[in-house]
Amino acid sequence: MRQALSLAADAARASGDVPVGAVVVAPGGKVIGAGANARERDHDPTAHAEIAALRAASAALGTWRLEDATLVVTLEPCAMCAGAAVAARVGRVVFGAWDGKAGACGSVWDLPRDRAALHHPEVIGGVLAAEAASLLADFFAGRRG
Repeated sequence: MRQALSLAADAARASGDVPVGAVVVAPGGKVIGAGANARERDHDPTAHAEIAALRAASAALGTWRLEDATLVVTLEPCAMCAGAAVAARVGRVVFGAWDGKAGACGSVWDLPRDRAALHHPEVIGGVLAAEAASLLADFFAGRRG
C-alpha cells in the first residue's frame, strides 16, 4: 500500500491527476504491475490506476489471468476497475480509502461479491485508509482554493 500511495502522490504532482495509485502483487510479494491515475495526462477516461497496474501485470506475466495476484489500490475501485479486477481473476483486492460516491467494492456497489459475477476475489478495505483519504482530501482542498 505504501508503494501505491507514493505512486498516487507522484501522479498528482506530475500531471494534476486525482491521486490514486495501484500495484499488483504476486503471491511471493513481488510487485508485477504498477500504475497511477493518468486521465488528465493522457486525456483518457479509462486511464485509472487499477487498469494501468492490471495491464502491466498481465504484460509481465504474459497472461490476462492474474488468479493468485493481489490488486492493491489507494481508493476503493469504481465499477470499471472492480469489473476489470473480476475479469482478470485477481485473487484479492485490497484498498485504502472507501469511496462513498463511486466505490464498487462495498460502498455504493459490490461487484466482486455480486452473485452474478464470474469470479469472486476476496476484498479487504480500509488498509491505511486515513493516509489514503488524507492524500485525496489535500488534493481536492487545493483544487477548491
